Amino acid sequence: MHVVRLSDAPRYEAPGHTDMRMFRLQGREAGPSDVMWLGMSQILPGGGITPSASPEEKFYVVLHGEVTFETPDGTATLNSWDSCRIAPNEIRALRNETNKPAVVLLAMPLPNTARD
Repeated sequence: MHVVRLSDAPRYEAPGHTDMRMFRLQGREAGPSDVMWLGMSQILPGGGITPSASPEEKFYVVLHGEVTFETPDGTATLNSWDSCRIAPNEIRALRNETNKPAVVLLAMPLPNTARD
């Protein structure tokens, strides 16, 4: 078992992310992982991610608040415990359009090169 307490979770930065604080909960610099990593993001009002894509599939779960997700297929506003999947290479943007902070959980596979 590998435990990571939130108080010890390493912070990370990612391009195109504004007014967000992001932490690794498992995998990468947070500890061992064979196939995936977990992250948690706190999104301030007005914060979010500019449109971008990556070759890895992503799963988001809104843990607190409300977050709007946008893809070429449409827009969805998710509330606490709602989730969505972003397909590999699918362009996505997300934003907190409210006046309250939001928190999302991200589950994402490691790139193939990290698993070899």
